[in-house]
Parts: sequence; structure tokens; C-alpha cells
Amino acid sequence: MNLGKAMAIARINIVRLLRDRSGLFFIFVFPLMLVLVLGLSFGGGFAPRVGVVGEDPGALGDELVDGLAADPVGWEIERFDTEAALRENVRKGVLSAGIVLPDGYDERLRSGQPATIEFVAPPQDVAIRLRSVVEAAVTDQSALVRAARFATAQAGLPGGDAFEAASRARTTVPEIAIAVTTLGESPFPEALLGFGLGAQSQLVLFMFVTSMSAAAQLILSRQLGVSARMVSTPTTIGTIVVGEALGRFGVAMLQGLFIVVATAIGFGVSWGDPLAAGAIIVLFAAVGAGAAMLVGSVVNNAEQAAGIGVFAGLGIAAIGGAMAPPEIFPPIMDAISRFTPHRWAIDGLRELAAGGGIADTLPQLAVLSAFAIVLLGLATWLLRRALTR
Repeated sequence: MNLGKAMAIARINIVRLLRDRSGLFFIFVFPLMLVLVLGLSFGGGFAPRVGVVGEDPGALGDELVDGLAADPVGWEIERFDTEAALRENVRKGVLSAGIVLPDGYDERLRSGQPATIEFVAPPQDVAIRLRSVVEAAVTDQSALVRAARFATAQAGLPGGDAFEAASRARTTVPEIAIAVTTLGESPFPEALLGFGLGAQSQLVLFMFVTSMSAAAQLILSRQLGVSARMVSTPTTIGTIVVGEALGRFGVAMLQGLFIVVATAIGFGVSWGDPLAAGAIIVLFAAVGAGAAMLVGSVVNNAEQAAGIGVFAGLGIAAIGGAMAPPEIFPPIMDAISRFTPHRWAIDGLRELAAGGGIADTLPQLAVLSAFAIVLLGLATWLLRRALTR
């Protein structure tokens, strides 16, 4: 076997992939978009932006807004000069919601006049959650207003004096302590909360799907006579087979390393022990290369191979836990998922996220190695037969 020629064949496969502009989107851009979406869904540092507008809201208006800013949700409060500007930003999605305080909000409350607060938001789940927090803050201030009005009605205190008396009395009222008890443990390690969960699943999903879709290139090489011309040169079958395998392996590794580096830099994802993470990625890339060569060896139509590759890749990924966390699988589905390489790769990455090292991932590495050996061995035998027919 000529290693130099094998590497040249692999390089041509990778260059051919990088020249496909539509493919570049699905290899490099689309996975990061899904990581972002999943990260925001699982609490990846998302801070809702809320706009506030109101002319001269006074101390009570500022108190209401400051209370929202201090909420554990972690709001980003932005002041607006006009209601029209606030509504336009909510409509465009720049703001998650908007709060419109009536003019002279503080003065209205202290004098006993009604004050209507308007909550502006699109019909989304996040807006419903934000509204409940706003309503709680307004209810808290409403209690103070009702106490002041009660003092005015019962003791005849002027509005301003009654409000001050109610404010002083509020500080003497004992607070109600709420104890929160968490039963059990989270199925996900702390490092996965946020973007880590999506990064792991998308790494496994896209490395395999991209490898499977590359099977079509192997068939095109045979259909266009490229493989036959290589066989007619002083190049052994073994060199061609190794070159094709390295080409699929290189494509998977290129995408895998990109996702790891991009999510680590862009989203702060921790991949744990680099040696163990690298071993998992290398072995899973070998699994993907073997699966791609297997499809490319037994299917004779490039379009058919592309379709089979994508659908099979997505189906196996779904069963293996790359689309839904395997931690939520029922027992029967959990058992079935262990027949896929995806599940073992995900389990290994979970171990690393929990602080484990390469010793903790030895079972996963062993199973992935077995998958890679079987798939690459079978694909090599079939491809040899296809090239010598």
C-alpha cells in the first residue's frame, strides 16, 4: 500500500466537499444554529430584554422597574422615550416584552388615582412567563396602595401621609419564608445545562449524517470511471480503499473538530478531558466513515445513496439519543438505543461532562472501536469486490 497515494485520494475527497457551497452550510453553519436554539431552550444564558416607557414614573415607577431588573430571571431593562419605539422593537423581536407606565405613575398612586400598566408582548411562551413576574411585582405595589387607601378611609390621613405610613408599616411586617426542596438529582450534569446538551447531540448527529451523505461521492467516482482509472494505474486496490476510507474519515473529523472548537469558543461549552474527548470523536468518525463506505459499496445509484444516507443517519441518530436526550427514554427505548454507536458516543461525552476522564470512558471507547472495526472491515471487503468487478 502506498500511503502517499492514499492520502492524495483522501485530500481530493475533502477538497471536493469544501467546494460544495450548499454543503458547507449544513456542515459548518446549520449545526451551530441548532446548538444555539437548543442552548436557549435549555437556559443557555438567555436574558430576556424588556423595554420600559413612561413619562416621569417617579420613585414608585423606578422601584417597580428596579425590582424587575433584580429578578432571578435576569432581565435586561431598556428605557424608551416613546411608546411607538417600544412597540416597534417588540414587534421586530428585538424586545421580549414591553411595559408602558402611565404618565405621572408615582403621583397617581400617592394621590389615590387609578394607574393602568400596559404589558406589550408577542404571543410566545417566554412572554407568558415574563407577564407573571410583572403581575407579581404590580400586585406587591398594589398591596401598598390598598394599605394607604385604607389608612385614608379609616384614619382620615391625607393621601401622601397615608402612603408614607403604609410604607413604614410594610417594613415591620414579618416576611414569609419559602423553603424549596429539590427531590432527586438532575439527569444532566451541571456542565450540560445551557449549550452543552445541544452541542453534544449535534456533534454526534451531524458527524454521522454528513459521513452517510458522502457515500454518494463514492458511487459517483465509480460511475464516472474515476475508480476504474485509478485501478488501471500502478495503484493497488488496498491503496484506493484506504484512501477512500481516509477521505470519509477526514470529512467527519473536520466537521467534528469544527463543532467542538466553535462551541467551546462561541458558547463556552466544556468538552472535558481533551484526550478522552478526542478519542471518542476519532472513533465515532471512524464509525461514520465505515457506514458511509458500506452504503457506497452496496448501492449503485448516487441519488438513492444520498437519500438512504440521510434518512438512515437521522433515524439511527433519533434511536441513539442524538435528537432527544437518552436520559428521558423509557426502559425499552433505552435498551434499543444501546445497539447504536450514537448512544455510546453520547454516554462517553456525558461521562466527560460529569468530570470523568479517559478511564471512565473505556467501556464506550471499546464499543465504538468494535463498531468501527466491523463497519470498516465489512465496507473494505465490499468495496474491494465493487472495484474488481
